[in-house]
Amino acid sequence: MRIGVLSALFLACTLFIGSVSANWAYMFVVNNGSIYVISEEHVDPKQVGSRIGKVTTYSDQEGTYSGNFSNRYPKGTEYYEIIGLDIMDAIAVKENEGLYIKAAYEGEYAGDRYGWSDFLLYVFVVLLVLVAFYFVKKRMIR
Repeated sequence: MRIGVLSALFLACTLFIGSVSANWAYMFVVNNGSIYVISEEHVDPKQVGSRIGKVTTYSDQEGTYSGNFSNRYPKGTEYYEIIGLDIMDAIAVKENEGLYIKAAYEGEYAGDRYGWSDFLLYVFVVLLVLVAFYFVKKRMIR
């Protein structure tokens, strides 16, 4: 009985963790800890300067990510400076050959920082597994 209840709780937690999906307020890219909101404004290729980075992690699943993360562009998508603009104002994101989209600086990306509350659910699941193993082992000894 106890094992069945613990197994059901463990399964429910596992399904909950795996089924979280994103409902992003906006599409964005992160470059060196700064978040940039994707606009619909095109950047003239003549205004595109040096490459400053690229997407290292893509996900449409809500979560906390590190590196140059995007919730719109795939891994490998490149970022460029815009000639005449500071990168703290905006950058250009390469969508296709010759097509660049402006992304406006929004602030510092908080996703690179982890707090204890980020790991609380995982700690709970690990404790649940340990308790389940304890009861299984106790029952096998009888």
